[in-house]
Amino acid sequence: MDRTRHLFSCESRSPGTNERGFTLIELLVALVIFAMLAAAGVLLLGNSVSAQGAIRGHLDGMAAIQRANGALTADLAQAVPRISRTENGLLAPAFFAQPQGENAPVMQFVRAGWTNMDESPRPTLQKVEYWVRQGRLERRTYPLVDGAQGAQPATLLEGVDGAVLRFRDARGDWRDNWASTQPDLLPRAVELVLSRTGAPSLTLKFLVGPGPAEKQDEAEAPVNG
Repeated sequence: MDRTRHLFSCESRSPGTNERGFTLIELLVALVIFAMLAAAGVLLLGNSVSAQGAIRGHLDGMAAIQRANGALTADLAQAVPRISRTENGLLAPAFFAQPQGENAPVMQFVRAGWTNMDESPRPTLQKVEYWVRQGRLERRTYPLVDGAQGAQPATLLEGVDGAVLRFRDARGDWRDNWASTQPDLLPRAVELVLSRTGAPSLTLKFLVGPGPAEKQDEAEAPVNG
């Protein structure tokens, strides 16, 4: 009887009840593959973030250059032959340029077209200075043309090591310096070369607002008759 029951129970078992699980080696292989895929995903994500950061930095740098170029273009195009006075009351020429050192502005001049949005009691002329100091190209303005104290400078470009200027005179010649005996004389054009940290130098050229004609020396004046 017991033997019969045993045979019956063996024959009644379903052949699919003996399910086989994963071995330890198979689990380890699966974990290694998963780790490799996760590492590849993290590396791809890191490269994507780095690329986006580099592109964002490049676009920000281009935008800063465009802002600086726009400010210089607008200021120099509206330059006027106006002799001004410094904070100490000393006379300053209509166009002053000194690209060497941080103790003086790279350029100083007076421009017209100062928009008066709130109709404040002030002139339409504005004295403007450009400085290169502590690695920055800065723009500084004055509330009054004569004897006023300058406002806080606004940074236009970062990473600027130095500046080189050239000036085009009425004859079409380029000068390395602007030291005219005529105090109200303006150059016809200005070339500004900025050397930058970790980047190629930047060359910008600007037209300057029309000024008075350059006076000829008596020795150079043509003789009539």
